[in-house]
Amino acid sequence: MPNPPTGHGSTVLHIDALTVHLPHQSRPVLNGVTLTVAAGETLSIVGESGSGKSLTARSAVGLLPPRARTSGTVTVAGQPVLTATSDRLHSLRTHTASMVFQDPKAAINPLHRIGDFLTEPARHARPPYDGDPRTRARELCEAVHLPPRVLKQYPHELSGGMLQRVAIAAALMPNPQLLLADEPTTALDTTTQAEIIVLLSDLRERFRTGLLFITHDLDLAAAISDRICVLYAGRIVESGTPQELFGNPRHPYTAALLHATPRLNTRAGRLTPIPGSPPDLHTPLHGCAFAPRCPHRTDICTRQAPPADPVACHHSAELDLHA
Repeated sequence: MPNPPTGHGSTVLHIDALTVHLPHQSRPVLNGVTLTVAAGETLSIVGESGSGKSLTARSAVGLLPPRARTSGTVTVAGQPVLTATSDRLHSLRTHTASMVFQDPKAAINPLHRIGDFLTEPARHARPPYDGDPRTRARELCEAVHLPPRVLKQYPHELSGGMLQRVAIAAALMPNPQLLLADEPTTALDTTTQAEIIVLLSDLRERFRTGLLFITHDLDLAAAISDRICVLYAGRIVESGTPQELFGNPRHPYTAALLHATPRLNTRAGRLTPIPGSPPDLHTPLHGCAFAPRCPHRTDICTRQAPPADPVACHHSAELDLHA
């Protein structure tokens, strides 16, 4: 995996050859995932549901399923995660890395006022946060464009977009070095999605936070990312800048995702769907995981898994996949 682009800070997240096996599954959920996120940089992971996007993000804060078996390494701000004790994981989650989940209603206690929700982690952190938590909460409400009055309100009094802003403010309370955003705009309308994307970009630049953004929407990824990783069946099949992936996709799966994405500048008619379905975890994989759905497959694709670097495709050098 290439190093972070010039102009960004030190590496805040480094995942190296991460493989995750779950009980009673025939193949790993994640298979040799390697990526980095630098301070002030946004890396997006895109792919269909079940590709392993969310699990990759959760591995950065040690939120793996029970009895998961892992190999490889995950480090955040230089600290190992997979071998960390419970106390170190608690410190990581309250000081170094924060996560914004897809549904803010599920993450915010409906019985607490917003001000209490925002300041509660500060009251229980070990070691404690610097400064006054309520002052910090007011500052972050201003940063995410929420009026101070929301601190006295309950979650049911706020819209979905406002609740997502609250969730982002809560994630920023400890001034984390790494922010993990797991499809934070999925439940929002298009206008609010755009506002959240602009907000995350502004906050990343203001606080120099490394951002790992999880989405199935390539256009959203292009709008916010410095680099994008395309994940399929638990494996990164291609990575690059948005300009590289959109202008010159090198893996058939990336090209297929682009062809299946509606755009205003394309001709009217039906979109081109990706045939078949992603492989489930109960099916052993032989050869390239994408081969059963790929129009360019040959015999070698069904017999031998392609190397991962730079593109996980046997035929990437000879294919013209312009979207």
